[in-house]
Amino acid sequence: MILIITLISIIYVLLIGSFAYGFEKVKEFKLINLSSKTTFSVIIPFRNESKNLSKLLESINYLEYPKNLYEIILVNDESEDDSEAIITNSLKTNDKHPNITLINNVRISNSPKKDAITTGIKKAKNEWIITTDADCILPKYWLDSFDEFIQQTNTYCIAAPVSYLLENKLLNKFQVLDFLSLQGATIGGFGINNPFLCNGANFAYRKDIFIEVNGFENNTNIASGDDIFLLEKIAKKYPKQVDFLKCKKAIINTTSQSSWKELLAQRIRWAAKTSSYNNWFGKLTGFIVLLMNSLIIISVILILTSLLKTKILFLIIFIKFNIDVLLIYKSATFYNQKTVLKSFFFAFIIYPFFSVYVAFASLFKGFKWKERTYKK
Repeated sequence: MILIITLISIIYVLLIGSFAYGFEKVKEFKLINLSSKTTFSVIIPFRNESKNLSKLLESINYLEYPKNLYEIILVNDESEDDSEAIITNSLKTNDKHPNITLINNVRISNSPKKDAITTGIKKAKNEWIITTDADCILPKYWLDSFDEFIQQTNTYCIAAPVSYLLENKLLNKFQVLDFLSLQGATIGGFGINNPFLCNGANFAYRKDIFIEVNGFENNTNIASGDDIFLLEKIAKKYPKQVDFLKCKKAIINTTSQSSWKELLAQRIRWAAKTSSYNNWFGKLTGFIVLLMNSLIIISVILILTSLLKTKILFLIIFIKFNIDVLLIYKSATFYNQKTVLKSFFFAFIIYPFFSVYVAFASLFKGFKWKERTYKK
């Protein structure tokens, strides 16, 4: 048993340590005020987002990028609230929105969001596609960051940073810390030349490359994964042309879930696609992280049954705590959220139980998202 615990701990430390190393390998990108050149089609699917659309539209107003170089395509995915009315009224009363188009989703698969993005891309006029979500706030120099990065690199596909807005609530702080670990692993993966994560709330790719890899074909039976499955396809065909835009002026802000029930549904939805990954490194990472978190829970049970010494559990916790802190500290520093580290111990204690539950629930349980039910 001690040998197994030792092996799992060593493998976990090497994995998370490699992400911390990779995080530093991805150099922070800073703007140098190049003349704007790249044309973008920003596609934003939405469903029942009436409470968030005003902030999104306001942030679009403040984008500094030349309006003749980008368009915004809002794709209504069968909203049942007054989302469409909010957008329509905003377009009528605000002359700052000349380049915004509102269209309806064309459903052809079991994945509404992939359908919405595909519908938007068919209408897109420009060279580059950028996707984001309706519950996001776009930073002022968002498109400028992508443009200058594209001008200075030979990239075809760009993952970019996403951050949860920090609130003074324990549930929010738990999610911020969890998300910082995901962003750390995302950036770290790019840094060690094994990109396996990205976030569709801030994801860009050339339109011709999307068409070349046949878009979301072969993944439309899975409700989520509009980002990761596409990254897998592009990275497989063009491994040297996928990049992470590690730029503070490109950070998209979004809101965390308001209840544990919503959070579990979100994470089960995310985890449900893991078994369909084609990227072996992504599968291996998920398995090792699950193994380490399971090890903590099993160790607690073994101690209660007097089959394991308490000091072994403390050693496991010490090892995991320190390597996790290393990665999350790097991520929190980049995202300017170091204050949330005060809640790290709370999140650290809860996380093994949370993650193991989500992993196993995703194998047997469906989920509800955006008032739609998806069965396993």
